[in-house]
Amino acid sequence: MVDCHTHVFPPKVAPRLVEAIGRDLGLTPAGDGTAEDLVRHLDRAGLTHALCFTAALRPDQMIPANSWMLALRRANSRLIPLGTVHPDHPDWKSELSRLERNGIRGLKIHPDLCGIDLDSSRWNPVWEAAAGRFLVMLHMGPVREGGATLSRPRDLALVLKNFPGLTVIAAHLGGQYQWAQTLEHLAGLNLYMDTSCCPGVVPAQAFDAILRRHDPERILFGSDYPLHAPDVELTALGDLLRRVGASPERILRNGARMAKALQFGGFPDPAPAPGH
Repeated sequence: MVDCHTHVFPPKVAPRLVEAIGRDLGLTPAGDGTAEDLVRHLDRAGLTHALCFTAALRPDQMIPANSWMLALRRANSRLIPLGTVHPDHPDWKSELSRLERNGIRGLKIHPDLCGIDLDSSRWNPVWEAAAGRFLVMLHMGPVREGGATLSRPRDLALVLKNFPGLTVIAAHLGGQYQWAQTLEHLAGLNLYMDTSCCPGVVPAQAFDAILRRHDPERILFGSDYPLHAPDVELTALGDLLRRVGASPERILRNGARMAKALQFGGFPDPAPAPGH
C-alpha cells in the first residue's frame, strides 16, 4: 500500500517549519517532516512507499525545491517525489525538462499559497506543458472550514474541460470543506482524488455520495503527513469506508498503481534505505 499525499522538507528546516505550520493550523503535527521520520511512519502503518512533495510558493523557491526533490529521489527508493512549478519563474519550462530528464513525473501545485487562482490564465501555459507529461497534484479547498480559497472544485472542472490531456489528483477529496461542489462539479470526471485530511472531517453522507458517482479506482489514500500520522489516517479511512458500505481493500490498492506509473524503469523494491 502507498500513501499518496505526504510532505517532506530538508532536515535543517523541517522541524521548525512543521512546528510553525502546526501552530498556524492550531494542531500538533504527527511528524517532524524529515524523510527519515516519514519512513518510520510508513513502517508503522505497514505502507511500502509514499508520494511526497513540497511546493514553490514564490518563483525563487522553484529551483531549490526541485533540487531537494531530486536529491530525495536518489537517496530513498521508498519515497516517490513530485517536483513543483511556479508560472512566474522565467525558466519554468526548462525546469520541467530537468525534472523529466531526471525521472520525476509529477508536479505539486498549491494555488492558495502561491496566491494565484486555480482558474487564472497564468496557469494555462503550465497546464498545456504538463498535459501528457506530468501528473499534477493540486491542493484543493480552504485549510479551515468557512475559509476563502483560490482552488475551488468548479474551477478545476473548467481547467479539465479546457485541458483534457491533464492527469490530475485533486487533494482533499476534490476540495476540503467543499464536498458539495466536488459532487456537483468533479465526481465522475476523468481525475483522481485523494482522501488527505478527510477522515473524521467529511460527513459520511457526502463521502458516500461522491463514492457512488466517482470511479472508486480513482480514489487514493493520502495521510497529509507530517500533519497527520499515516497509521491513524489509514484506520480512520477504513472505518469511514465500512460505514458507507465500501471496500477498504479496493480503495487502498489504488495507490500502488499510481506509484508505479510515476516510476521510470518500474516500481522499486520496498526495501528501506540504508540506516532505516
